[in-house]
Amino acid sequence: MIVSGKAKLAGVIGWPVSHSRSPRLHGYWLDRYRIDGAYIPLAVHPDHLSDVIKALPRMGFAGVNLTVPHKEAALKLVDRLEDPAKTIGAVNTLVFEADGTIIGRNTDAAGFLQNLRTGAPHWDPKDGSAVVLGAGGAARAVIAALQEAGVPDIYLANRTLERTKALIADIPGPKAVAWEERARVLNGASLLVNTTLLGQTGQPPLEINLSVLPKAAIVTDIVYAPLETDLLRRAKERGNVVVDGLGMLLWQAVPGFEVWFGQRPEVTPELRAFVLENS
Repeated sequence: MIVSGKAKLAGVIGWPVSHSRSPRLHGYWLDRYRIDGAYIPLAVHPDHLSDVIKALPRMGFAGVNLTVPHKEAALKLVDRLEDPAKTIGAVNTLVFEADGTIIGRNTDAAGFLQNLRTGAPHWDPKDGSAVVLGAGGAARAVIAALQEAGVPDIYLANRTLERTKALIADIPGPKAVAWEERARVLNGASLLVNTTLLGQTGQPPLEINLSVLPKAAIVTDIVYAPLETDLLRRAKERGNVVVDGLGMLLWQAVPGFEVWFGQRPEVTPELRAFVLENS
């Protein structure tokens, strides 16, 4: 990595942030394109988020990514909010302009869709309904992406029905499904998306009966630790095409890197392997 007094600076803000693989991802690109710059992990307590974001442009940062738990809180801290962040109600990318203006963007939706199209190029949004599990910020991005792509029907199931209804109030269109009924709506679906943390390392498994899911349906999980979750393993064993969650992380990072460092990076098999090392 090349770092001089003229280095371009960016980073990721989270609490905690030690789990983030974004520094490794952006560090790979900085080395790959021999860019004089650095991408820094910043552990910021929620109580200090406003002060830190206001200070970063003055410190020479070109922008930052935001991860849990800051994506929704940052909405109130930007000077200009771009689509689809307005629709999703969450920000994952900040761009600091030369005059100090803070622009809020959300690249998660585009990252999810690009990962899905790359991992399952035969997928046609009009093939049938989609079932989305979870009602957090990731679910909002996924639903916005699926609506934009033209999926005819979206069923949304979350362990807390109130959160499901709150999401639908903000992003109309999906049909609310009780958590206990999540398996029933798989009948006839062409896509199943898990946006919960269930199945992630250290979390309880995602329990769902896949028996009525069509064999032609695609199953994808935003979890990437482990890369093959129990959901993906079971779906693959029964013949479904599966798409892991790592690609969403990689693709959502492309627009931010391009605007901060002036180079549009490539998502390659070598990048995937590097990001997964020591995971």
